Amino acid sequence: MNSNKSRTLQKNIEFFTAALSQTVVSVWQEDSAGVYCEIARGYVEMFSNDKVRVRSDDGREHHYSRDTVIFQTEV
Repeated sequence: MNSNKSRTLQKNIEFFTAALSQTVVSVWQEDSAGVYCEIARGYVEMFSNDKVRVRSDDGREHHYSRDTVIFQTEV
């Protein structure tokens, strides 16, 4: 049986590990109804205490605020 458990990235070491291992990260944002929806998926390229840069499979880079979105990886 496969169980898709996810782990939320919060600490700098978790972002560092995801970037180093090139783990796919899902980016989730709350919509106007209060429901979290996946808005992006890709690889952590850079991060700071405020923002994370994620590169998607097509090579596009997007910056996300660590205060307004949730970053998760599958375990």
